[in-house]
Amino acid sequence: MKIGISCYPTYGGSGIVATELGKSLAQRGHEVHFIAYALPHRLNDSFDPNILFHEVKVPEYPLFEYPPYSLSLATKMADIAIHEKLDLIHAHYAIPHAVSAYLAREMIRDQHRLKIITTLHGTDITLVGADPSFMRITRYGINRSDAVTTVSEFLKNETIKTFNPTVPIRVIYNFIKEERDQQNICRQLRSKYAPNGEPILIHLSNFRPVKRVLDTIQITRRVLDRMPVRLVLIGDGPERSLAEKTVRDLGIEKSTIFLGKQEEVYFFLSLGDIFLMPSQTESFGLAALEAMACGLPCISSNAGGLPELNIHGETGFLAPVGDVEQMSSQVLQILSNPSLKETLSQQARKRALENFHADSIIPQYIQLYEDVLGS
Repeated sequence: MKIGISCYPTYGGSGIVATELGKSLAQRGHEVHFIAYALPHRLNDSFDPNILFHEVKVPEYPLFEYPPYSLSLATKMADIAIHEKLDLIHAHYAIPHAVSAYLAREMIRDQHRLKIITTLHGTDITLVGADPSFMRITRYGINRSDAVTTVSEFLKNETIKTFNPTVPIRVIYNFIKEERDQQNICRQLRSKYAPNGEPILIHLSNFRPVKRVLDTIQITRRVLDRMPVRLVLIGDGPERSLAEKTVRDLGIEKSTIFLGKQEEVYFFLSLGDIFLMPSQTESFGLAALEAMACGLPCISSNAGGLPELNIHGETGFLAPVGDVEQMSSQVLQILSNPSLKETLSQQARKRALENFHADSIIPQYIQLYEDVLGS
């Protein structure tokens, strides 16, 4: 097949999933065309002749107070669909990609037959799309798609509750790929970040308020009252400066490492002992899945789609949003019981690889594409 993929080319989960999906499709022999305003960052480390990138340029004109990216994207989609003979466009995130794909299809209806798949990832439904300014256009983009997927049962239910769509919604979970052995690199990193053999707590996010990064710091402070640990924070975003200030105010800066954005996140996840995800809500929790694939027990909030991924008492523990006392107790429970830690680690990795591996998830997308094209 010839597949167009449109996504936000950033460090957020939707862009990561879209990019990894495209790479996996290309490895299976499909021709994949990424259409975005910048090269998705996870394409920087690989080359595949089946992957092509088309940059969307927005013209600058004094009349435009806000550059019309959605219209430029729709025009680019239409051009690529015609010239590259695309079978379908897979839009990741409802706004603006699904709507732009619909405009592209309508523009070329008399010249080329084009199908649209839309995958909803989370905030396009629970935050952005639900805003009154976007609700009607979000519903329209969903209903004009030939097929719609969500990344969790939670998000499917939220979509139905918020938008009452007229098209059926299929759940296709996010996925991971088993990474190459990283033990030597991990040993070097551990000796640098935990020179005295301290356990390492890991958090990975885009540092938005919904991720509750400050909770990870408060959890660490409480654990430090009982035993030495290190907190490694991966990522960057609006609360980075506040997080750094909080660490200094609490006097735990020597036990905390800010790594910023990283390309090879698996290297850093693999060196940890426990992964912390105390989010206000998560539609799925891709970072937690990546950590589980590396064998890290996950301590997370019980919000959104996280209970579908992190099984309480089996792959880690769940706690109410904001309950840093309970989460810190769970950290201590795991670290003080090596047998429990090893059991949780093995079960976390097993669940990640058996239920959310690309080899299981990618065929579901391919079957969906074939169903839509066959219809």
